[in-house]
Formats: sequence, structure tokens, C-alpha cells
Amino acid sequence: MQLYLIRHAIAIEATPEQPDDARPLSQEGIQKFREVVQGLKRLGVVLDRLYHSPKLRAVQTAELLVPLLDGETEVTPYLAAEPSLELLKTLQGSSVALVGHEPWISDLCAWLIIGRQEGHSLPFKKGGVAYLEGTPEPGGMRLLGFWSPKLLRRLGQ
Repeated sequence: MQLYLIRHAIAIEATPEQPDDARPLSQEGIQKFREVVQGLKRLGVVLDRLYHSPKLRAVQTAELLVPLLDGETEVTPYLAAEPSLELLKTLQGSSVALVGHEPWISDLCAWLIIGRQEGHSLPFKKGGVAYLEGTPEPGGMRLLGFWSPKLLRRLGQ
């Protein structure tokens, strides 16, 4: 399986009136992530499945990835929580993207590569992407790319 782990794009700051789950992407976040998607497109990324957290900023990030998608999207609460075997059991497809949040997306990346959740050593920038291949199980994948949003934006130009 080809697996792309993606941290949501830049969102507006939290306020007492705005619940965390409902924070939308900022205009800057939308524009910059569109350029990230162009960079991924230039790398030849085509997805047959896209899973994302139910939090608004992840939903909106996933919507921006639709030009790379030749398949279905699915919301999963497992991407708004600590990595779990339940998440890994739901994954289907050969080229899959997961859109989630820190610190869990970093923990998931580390877990899939080394078998332990030590993601603090793999910090994802907002809109950052890790590219893994292998079997989606703890320690069953290898990291082939860890791309900052800035790099992907440059590729997309």
C-alpha cells in the first residue's frame, strides 16, 4: 500500500466562541494547500481512497485533495484520536491518504515505521505530507518521503 499521511492545512485560531472541532481553514491555509495539492499532482500522486477526521479543518483539507482522488472519501473518528488498530483495520485501497491532526498524525507515522508511537521526532507542519509504503501495521511500513508544505508548493509552481 502507498500511504500518504497529511496534517490538515492552516486553520483559524481557536476562540471561546469557536469550538475546536468547528475551526475552519483560514484563507491563507486554503490558498497554500491548493499549491501543496499541485505539488503532489506534479509528483504523480493519485489516490484511490481518502480518509479524514470529522473536524472541520480536516474535512476542508480533504476536499482540497479531491483533484488527486480517483475513488471515495470517508470520514473516520479514528483520525481525531490517538492511533489505533481499529484505524488500520478500516484502511482499504492501494494508494490511500489520511488527513488528521498533531500529535496523532506524527504518532501514527512513527508507529507504522518503527512500531512505537514516538511521533514527536517526526513533527508535521500544517499541510505537511509523509509518504509510506508497505503493510499498514505497526512497524510494517517504510518512510519514502517527508515533505514540508513549502517544498510541495515549490514543486507545484
